[in-house]
Amino acid sequence: MATYYETWIDRSETVRDQTSYTYYINTYYTMEKDAYDKILSAYPDNKEFTSGKASELASKLGFNKDTMDIFVGFLDGIQTSLNKEIDVKSVDDDTEIDLDINYEKLYYNMRDAKATWLFKLNSWKKVLSDEKASEIAREYRDANIAHSEKIGRNDPCPCGSGKKYKKCCGKNA
Repeated sequence: MATYYETWIDRSETVRDQTSYTYYINTYYTMEKDAYDKILSAYPDNKEFTSGKASELASKLGFNKDTMDIFVGFLDGIQTSLNKEIDVKSVDDDTEIDLDINYEKLYYNMRDAKATWLFKLNSWKKVLSDEKASEIAREYRDANIAHSEKIGRNDPCPCGSGKKYKKCCGKNA
């Protein structure tokens, strides 16, 4: 029998039937949003939503026995925002889980994933001040500005030929 993680990877990365795949992914997005909303809304006293046995924690966050693979997908997604990582590949119903969340990093990662439905949740107001959220958004924008260096005519050609750019790839530019 496949683990929850193996089922999650198989169902989230393999498209056998477009309709059922879309339904599965949309179910994940909806459940993920609800789980984050519960965690953020209960902040700072949200221990009941962030630690416990996997099956019990999943139930409190809105997942059930049939969606445990989606719960493990949720854990896989939050993994990079935790102070202490979880071995999501081995999570089963009885695994003890403690989500030690770095909320600033979580907010940044949600922006990085372009998950507007998550970083625009009203429940973030309980966790981050408007100033802090704006500061993190600014950090994200600053880190993701596209930079391109202009190649000078007399610079070596970036193709590696050893010729000057004007005599090589820049000839037709």
